[in-house]
Parts: sequence; C-alpha cells; structure tokens
Amino acid sequence: MAEIKVDPVDNHTMVIPETEISAQKPHRTLRVASLDIFRGLTVALMILVDDAGGEWPMIGHAPWHGCNLADFVMPFFLFIVGMAIPLALKRIPSKGKAVKKVVFRTLKLLFWGLLLQGGFSHAPDKLTYGVDMQMIRFCGILQRIAFAYLVVALAEIFLKDAQSNDIAAGYCSVFRLYCWHWLLGACILILYLAMLYGIYVPDWQFAVHDKESADYGRVFTVDCNVRGKLNPPCNAVGYIDREILGINHIYLKPAWRRAKACTENSPYEGPFKNDAPSWCHAPFEPEGILSSISAVLSTIIGVHFGHVLIHLKVSVSMHGPWFSIPGSSMKFFIAGSFRKTEAMDHDGICSPHSRNSSAFYSCYVCVTSGAAALVFSAIYILVDIWGLKYMFVPLKWIGMNAMLVYVMAAEGIFAGFINGWYYEDPHNTLVGFSLELNRL
Repeated sequence: MAEIKVDPVDNHTMVIPETEISAQKPHRTLRVASLDIFRGLTVALMILVDDAGGEWPMIGHAPWHGCNLADFVMPFFLFIVGMAIPLALKRIPSKGKAVKKVVFRTLKLLFWGLLLQGGFSHAPDKLTYGVDMQMIRFCGILQRIAFAYLVVALAEIFLKDAQSNDIAAGYCSVFRLYCWHWLLGACILILYLAMLYGIYVPDWQFAVHDKESADYGRVFTVDCNVRGKLNPPCNAVGYIDREILGINHIYLKPAWRRAKACTENSPYEGPFKNDAPSWCHAPFEPEGILSSISAVLSTIIGVHFGHVLIHLKVSVSMHGPWFSIPGSSMKFFIAGSFRKTEAMDHDGICSPHSRNSSAFYSCYVCVTSGAAALVFSAIYILVDIWGLKYMFVPLKWIGMNAMLVYVMAAEGIFAGFINGWYYEDPHNTLVGFSLELNRL
C-alpha cells in the first residue's frame, strides 16, 4: 500500500514571547511536545492501516467514495507539516536563509520519495532492488508533502505580515492578519475546481503492466468523452496524470480495485468479476498532480493553527485562551460534515481528495482538518496544559524520529521483526494468530 506513507518536514519550536525573553537566555526556544506526540500518533496509525488495512478494510482506504480511518492519515500529516512551518521559521533571521532551508528540505523529501516509493525497493523482504526507469513512479506521499511544504513555507516567508507580533483584539484577528494566506488558498481551490470540472476527458487505452496479473500485457479501452465527471475512469485528476506523467509512471494497484463494480469480495481484495469494467484493471495515481495541488489547502489550515499557537502564547502560559483551538477546529469539522453534495456516498461523510478526484474536496479538507485539530487539541490539553507527558513518551519518540520510523516501515523492517517471532512453525506469528482470530 503506497498511499499513505509520509515523512515529517520540520523540527518545530515554540518561541518564548518577547516580553518574557528579557529575563531569559536570548535564543531560548521550547518544543511543542503535543505536536511531537501528534506526529508520533499519526506515524503509528500509518503503520497500522498500512499493515492491517488489507485484512480489516474498515480501517483501510475507501475504494472510492467514503472516508475510512486510513483516509485521515495523509491530511493529518499535512496539517502537522502546516503547524510546524510558522513555529520553525519564526526565529530564522533572514528570508534568504529561510528559503535555503525550505528548498533543502524539499529536495530531501523528493529524494527519499523517489527512492522509497519510486519502485527501487520493490521487494525488501526478498532483498530485491532496482527499477526500470521506463516504469519509475514519479509521485508519492513524500513528493506530495514536499510540494505542499514548499508552496506553504514560501508563502509563510514572503506573505507574512512583518508586524505580526502585535495582534489586534477581535474574533477574526488571526484570519485578518494572515489574509494573504487564505487568499492563496482560495486561488488554489478555484484553480482546482476549474480544472476538475472544466477539462475534457477523451477515451483512453492502457496495457496491464502488473506482472502478477492474469491479464498482463492485455490492452483495455475506457470510454469517456465527458467533462466534469467524478467517477473512477473519467475524472480530470487521472487524465492529467496520464497525459503529463505517462501511464507507465503511475500507481499500478489503486484502492478502487476493491470497489463493488470490480470484485465480489469488496471491500476486500480479490479476483475481478467476469463482467468487471475495463477501468478496474487500470492504474491510478492517488498522489497525482491535481490532487496534490488541492492538498496544499490542508497545509494552509495547519499553518493557521500554528499561528494561533504563537499569538495566543499557549505553550508558555496556561492562562492563555487555549480553548480557541478546539473552537476553530469544530468549525472546520462541522462545515465539512454538513456539506451536502451530489458526490457524497451513502455510506460516508464525503470523498477523500486523493481517492476520488477530490469530489467536492472542500468537504474532505474541512472534515479531516477539523478532525486533526480536534485530536491535536485533546493531546495539547493533556500534555501541555495538564502536564501528562510521561504516558506519551513512546509516541513522542516516534514523532521526533519520524523519518527513521518511516524508512523502517517502508522497507518492511517492522513487519519483518514482528513476523520473525513465531511458535514451532514460521506461519504461527503474532500477526497470523490475530488474523485467524479475526476470521473466527
């Protein structure tokens, strides 16, 4: 499963207020423990849905419509990245140094993304490596994170008000202070929707390149000739990826293969129906170009909550109005939950932007960003307000070493370690035992 692997982008710091710095060391900074713990929790959730989502589809990615547990992981990471941006860039003295730092981290994410998700490490359990450059996968979770981080971090550097240390009183003061950030988000949303509904999608063909498929080498034709469709075969998101990236460079096993139209075992994986539509065999890039553009808005919302932390000084004073954070998060969550559109599925709240062409993506972004803010608020109250840090030490360590944990998960080291402990027979592992209990 390649949809949900992700990397943290920045070490984050909470700046001591100027009024309190005079009595302390001039460059003292504090980490926001709750953000580390939230990152660690999301990494742990990523590993869970990645390794167990196939056996428990209720926590895996929704085949197309719907919003399962796994579909919250990517927006959570984007939200965390957004929160870390203003905290990390707060004390960098010049724009030039800040830009260099952002560009370096972006290139690092792109490198690891291509290495880990491009196809080079295609069977780490068998120690087989290498990728045909004609089939390399260009997009991926880390690449999406890199793009969103680059855009939003540069916006934070160049659009932030130079006098932002002084915030005026008022209910919407933080929104007004960073209005250019929200204007950027509105432009991205308009561009996304214009392309989603305005691009014409013609008929298209593809050959099955999955060597494990019984239809390997077979050529299929998909009939479209439409504009503005949000269904799996004829959406503008997939069309843009096929035209720009090339159909040989996108993900071969999308989640839609588990859709009811494709397999009798839906939502489990299984052989295709005899009358399954041709698009069931097609590749689709869940982290494609257009959906990555729309994902920037999730990061912008995270930046807003980072600004709230800074301006309300909630990390250094328990008397600050910390309740503003869960209050704002509820607004996003409620706005998304009650967004009524014809693209909603009967079994879900809304449709994830990387799974179904971002069908009314504003709904998905509001719901997932609101949920991320609510989870962070709960952790923040427990850890930074009430001081209950020790019970979250493992998650904090994971959050502070998320890149290491991610690489170990991507290379199958965690799964190999767990499955390496068995009783009498190598098949009698802890995972195998739990799966047998699930079947019973």
